[in-house]
Formats: sequence, C-alpha cells, structure tokens
Amino acid sequence: MRQSFHTLFTALTLLAATTLSDAEVQKNGFDLTGSLIPIEEIHSGGPPRDGIPAIDRPRFLTAAQAREVRPDDRVLGLHLNGAAKAYPITIMNWHEIVNDRFGDTAVAVTFCPLCGTGMAFDASIGGKTLQFGVSGLLYNSDVLLYDRQSESLWTQIGRRAISGSYKGTRLASLPLEHTTWADWRARHPDTLVLSRETGHDRNYAANPYSAYERDRELYFPVRFKAQGYHPKERVLGVEIDGRFKAYPFSELAKTKGVVDDRIGEQAIRVRFDGEHDNARAETAAGAPLPAVVGFWFAWYAFHPETEV
Repeated sequence: MRQSFHTLFTALTLLAATTLSDAEVQKNGFDLTGSLIPIEEIHSGGPPRDGIPAIDRPRFLTAAQAREVRPDDRVLGLHLNGAAKAYPITIMNWHEIVNDRFGDTAVAVTFCPLCGTGMAFDASIGGKTLQFGVSGLLYNSDVLLYDRQSESLWTQIGRRAISGSYKGTRLASLPLEHTTWADWRARHPDTLVLSRETGHDRNYAANPYSAYERDRELYFPVRFKAQGYHPKERVLGVEIDGRFKAYPFSELAKTKGVVDDRIGEQAIRVRFDGEHDNARAETAAGAPLPAVVGFWFAWYAFHPETEV
C-alpha cells in the first residue's frame, strides 16, 4: 500500500512538473518544448508574432520605375532561374521577410536589422512549400522565423528549425547579395525592384536603426562575444561542408579586390567592391556560392569556431 501511494505521489509530482514546464515554454504563442537551443536564450524582441508583418504578396517595379530608390541605397539582390530582383533595405527594415517566387521556386528572402544579415532560402522542404512569418522572438540577437504550416521556429543565420515538427531540419541557402542599388542595377539592368506598395502603412523613408550600426552596444544578449573587430564590422561569412570562415571588410579593403582561398577541400574566390561595400563568394569556376554579409558579432555568435 505504501509502495502504491509512493508511486502515485511520484507520478503526480512528475505530472505537475511537466505541466509547469509546458507552461514555461510558451513564448509569443509558440511551443518551445524540446527546443534545440536553451529556452532562456530565446528573447522577445518586443513586437508580438507578426507584429512585424512579412510581405506575402510582393509587388515589383522595373528599374526605370523605381524612382524612389537612390543609387547608394542598400539592397538585397537575388538572381535565380533567369530573373533578378532587388529588395531595398528601406523596406526590409520594416518587414524582414518576403515570401516570393522565382518561376517554380518558392523563396523566402529574409533580413535581420539587428544582425545586418540578408539571407534567401529555398522555401520548399520535402515537396511542401512553406510560408514564413516573423515570430517576434530572437536568438543571439537574430530573428527567429516561423513557418505558418507547422509553426516551427527557425534561426536565420543558423538555417535550422529549433522547435516544432521540422526541428533539426536545415534550410537551403541561395546566393543573395547585399550591395548598393547602383551596383546591382548596373550588373542586372533587367532587374525588378520590390515596391513600397506593400499593403502596410510604413514610413519607408525613415530608418528605425539609423544609429545602431555605428554603436558598439547590442540590444540583446548573445551566447559568444566576438573580439578583434568592431561588433558591427561587416564580414562575408561562408560555410562549406560544416566549416566556417569570415572575411572582414576591413581586411578585404587591403586587397586588390580578389582573394583566392580554400575552405576545407573547396577552392573559392571572394570578390570585394569597396566602392559599393559589397563582397560575394564564388567557386573557382565563377559560380556564385551562398554566403552572408552581416555584422561580425552575429557571425561569431553562431560560429565561434570560425576561421578569419
């Protein structure tokens, strides 16, 4: 009898603890049970889920029609399936995600203003097309995306789902560039440009992060703190076969604009354009490689084992 009572008491205690734990892992309405990253390191960025609205029905202008885009405006540029599109940072600051298509390929174009990172992903996984939204949550100061089909949370820089039914799945990166409108338009004269007609009332002429890029301070904690460079130093981050390397712009500026290198067994070439503050990676044969331009602190926070 005493053994039965003890067993029952233990079971009820464990049940109560489980219930409490389940309650604690709800953030912005997302169930973080079994999260691949510590729950205490997932922070609310302030807005609720979809408080920063993704653009689901993007409209585009031709380059000639895009009179509001200045030559020195920063854009994210993607050339895929024979089409080129530019996504002005002035718009991405307010929306962070554009769910788009390049022919038959569903694409999620993402930007985290706090990390300075623009990344594009193939939005199809296992034959299913996902649509992404802004969760309002951050990890390592980086936006956590969520897909509306399963409500799994995904790290942008880490490229993987950290919760939900897709937990552990990685997104396939596409070779997105971060450069000036003048540079992108010169190399892709037939490009389309994301229109400010987004369906949302935002002041796209204003930059809500104007002073952030120069400040050494971060708004949110990160797991690993980088040293050696200004936290907001721009770097080109490249990942090949699980190996990581960062190319700081201040170091690339000392070169003639082309750096031939190797990451593991892969020969790569880094091209740097100081005039347009742009760096990109390609194979030795000239094919573009997925890479990310972002702040040094953000790359290091996710990849502390990085080579530099």
